[in-house]
Amino acid sequence: MVMFLFLVVALAVVVAAVTLAVVGGGEGAGPLPEAAPERLHDPLPPDRPVGRADVESLRFPLTARGYRMADVDDALSRLGAELAERDARIADLESALAGAQAAAAHVRLSKPQPEDQQ
Repeated sequence: MVMFLFLVVALAVVVAAVTLAVVGGGEGAGPLPEAAPERLHDPLPPDRPVGRADVESLRFPLTARGYRMADVDDALSRLGAELAERDARIADLESALAGAQAAAAHVRLSKPQPEDQQ
């Protein structure tokens, strides 16, 4: 019985100590300060195109239920815009190349063949 009472008193002391530590303990400091939410430390570079190394080094801070949705949404929006811009650039270059090849073929066909001169 004495052991049971000792354990109950020890548990009450531990709970009181933890409560005082969290609430502030009467030292005038107040409760524990609020921690600033973690933000993305290595955002994608705004001044140049995103490269493979940028995507590989991208790390999102963890929250209680995974990653911060705003950080992930921002990164995915940026990557989507970069891919759309590159796809448009590739399409422009391919059409310019096809036009240049067609023009070169037309010039070759319309150019008279040199005849043997004797």
